[in-house]
Amino acid sequence: MADILLADDHPAILLGIKTYLVQNGHHVMACCTNGIEAYNNIMTKRPHIAILDISMPGMTGIEIASKVIQSRLPSKIVLLTLDKELATYNYAKKIGVSGFLLKDFALDELDQCIQAIVRGETYFSEQLTASLHVGSQATAHNTLSLLTFSERKILELISQQKSSKEIAAMLFISEKTVETHRAHIIKKLDIPPIKNALLKWAIENKREL
Repeated sequence: MADILLADDHPAILLGIKTYLVQNGHHVMACCTNGIEAYNNIMTKRPHIAILDISMPGMTGIEIASKVIQSRLPSKIVLLTLDKELATYNYAKKIGVSGFLLKDFALDELDQCIQAIVRGETYFSEQLTASLHVGSQATAHNTLSLLTFSERKILELISQQKSSKEIAAMLFISEKTVETHRAHIIKKLDIPPIKNALLKWAIENKREL
């Protein structure tokens, strides 16, 4: 049995997962409906496992995971998502989350995920990894087609780890214009609003640029 914290801003989903976990013998120590509440509870109650929706008001699941892992807290993080975005999946793996599940299949895989984490392993949704393995290169290529020529050039320079100031000087534009382009790129590529997420995405997909 594991002590588990749940966080999701959809009450029906929160109740459904809680009911499932209790029926399977787990102790749900807290249920939270926003990211700030979830983060504060993790910091004070130190659950064995925190199951977090990626998209929540206050703080996202990704932001909470990053802070908890950087703080070296013992709580293991499992992220729940409706999206199949490669950038989000890669970022979650990079920061060291213990589990990543699609909401559509969460109840089918949740017990396996918890058991794996208790054994000291990680668990990433089989449904998610299968679809990403098949479509990851095509997804990156298709996503990049949304960008303008200027945005593609700036993204290429970002992948070379150039700063906004350096990019502005190289392209003979203002630093403010570079920042505007960066914001448009982040929005078009649906990159998580996390520090250095655009840089990491650009480096991971450098071959496609």
